Amino acid sequence: MSPLPRTAGRPCTAASSDVGAAVARWLAPVHDHPWHGEPVPGAVTLHHFGYVRLIACAAGPLRVARGSRPSAEDAAAAGDAVALVVPRDGAVRLVQDGRGAEVRSGQLALLDLRRAFSVEQVDAARMLFFRLPAHVLHIPGDVLRTLTARALTPSGGVAALLAPLLRRLDDTASRIPAAVGERLGGIVTELVAALVDDAYDSVDSSPRTGPQQLIVTIRRYIDQHLDDPGLSAEGVARAHLISVRYLHRLFQDEGVTVGRLILRRRVEECARELARRGRVSPSISVVATRWGFRNAAHFSRAFKAVHGQSPQQWRRLVAASAAGSP
Repeated sequence: MSPLPRTAGRPCTAASSDVGAAVARWLAPVHDHPWHGEPVPGAVTLHHFGYVRLIACAAGPLRVARGSRPSAEDAAAAGDAVALVVPRDGAVRLVQDGRGAEVRSGQLALLDLRRAFSVEQVDAARMLFFRLPAHVLHIPGDVLRTLTARALTPSGGVAALLAPLLRRLDDTASRIPAAVGERLGGIVTELVAALVDDAYDSVDSSPRTGPQQLIVTIRRYIDQHLDDPGLSAEGVARAHLISVRYLHRLFQDEGVTVGRLILRRRVEECARELARRGRVSPSISVVATRWGFRNAAHFSRAFKAVHGQSPQQWRRLVAASAAGSP
């Protein structure tokens, strides 16, 4: 696949008229199916808000799909990500997890980019994909499968706050400085996580089972105690009156051990704090200690394992990005 052209003068922004290649590169590995054998007309733009990508696709007719058995290369390229789909006009049909839904302008929908899905527009329209790392949302696997490919109407609650924000980001993305974009990405992430909670309560008519509710409770407990250096699987089990063995069994389907979850959540909070800018920025060691790391070497190794770079490199990259913003 040939490199996609970048727009001039604006960091973290790109555009392409090759719709299929752009969606495959920026959203997830997909196969586009041109209608009547003709190339898909349109344009795709990419904007970054921290680790949140906004992929705006003005195209159609269009159909893109990801198969149920992707290659190892495609699976790696898709990464650990989900997408919030926001039609600006027209309608799009989504299929995933044995469910199909028509999502219209004003509605929202979720896709898990790690599994098979299809997206289809019969007519030309503008569609937004907000791509987020799945692990920052802390969504249990069974909850996400309940919500994918459903039309979520922002009639109230979190959705009513989130939908206009997402449309506004699309309208102003090219004018938002990178430093502000970092913070907006964090806000979008928090609101999407809250949207999932709201939507799951309304979509799932049956009450959560004991294990499902316990996983949610344990995740909240971990988030509330991240600053405790002694936080461990043993302590979490003890606080919830269960055995460590049962705790590990609960998290088998979550794709992460409790110990790794604690470590990853600490790193995420550190990264978020290191990305903030102000007149007085805390030192890396202060941030690490604040979020429960006992020594700098352990923190540096954990941070690099999650983000692929050291805390110092992360902070320099964020500062450089802010300095390059108009």
